[in-house]
Amino acid sequence: MGNILEVKDVAKYFGGVKALDGVSLTVPERGVIGLIGPNGSGKTTLFNVVTGFYVPTRGEVWFRDERIDGLNPNEVYLKGVVRTFQIPRLFSSLTVLENVLLTPPRQEGESVLKAPFTKKWSDQEVSLAKKAVTLLRKFGMGDLINSKVAELSAAHMKMIETIRGLMGDAKLYLLDEPAAGVAYDTAVDLFRFIRKLRDEEGLTFFIIEHRLEVLMDFVDYVYVLHNGKLLAEGKPDEVVQDPKVIEAYLGG
Repeated sequence: MGNILEVKDVAKYFGGVKALDGVSLTVPERGVIGLIGPNGSGKTTLFNVVTGFYVPTRGEVWFRDERIDGLNPNEVYLKGVVRTFQIPRLFSSLTVLENVLLTPPRQEGESVLKAPFTKKWSDQEVSLAKKAVTLLRKFGMGDLINSKVAELSAAHMKMIETIRGLMGDAKLYLLDEPAAGVAYDTAVDLFRFIRKLRDEEGLTFFIIEHRLEVLMDFVDYVYVLHNGKLLAEGKPDEVVQDPKVIEAYLGG
């Protein structure tokens, strides 16, 4: 299998601030890849460029041999790239099932022309509901299907946000600090869940995470950003022993 994502010499400037300055990296198909670095190193900016929230000042982004830099976020999503946020963006007053059902693209019942005619979209609606229930049960959330999201734990909310991407054509997930704000045991469960999605659904994950004690046990490869540049890369055990990485984190 080849690379699902290629970032080529990407720069993003905000006036005189170089948030990214010539970053190049690849993410292999079905990989679980980490992206680390001190605060302000450019990690979230890179995710914003890849997912269409920012247009790069320079460089290219390729997804499955198709150039995607310059597309808007909706177009990037329809290609199969899903981005989650550190704080899950769910509808707290809706149930778990309703939140999952909001995300599939091209729902016929949302068409102004088809909405008044139930028979034109009811079969699709039933099919999507069955798919959502199957996914929630498969990943241990069957008992929460009808629970309001506001009643759930932070870990469950992050799992729901990830599952929602499976309702579309997601192939690549960019996760922004999935373990932030949760207990260690819960963070480990989240990363086990990520690996399960990779193994059983064939998905690829590119993950920003500050919880290095969790991340390094689950990723295949790690990139390190510092001051908008790629500082280091390699296997987890190599990266944590790299003097440049230690200095960047400790501020030596």
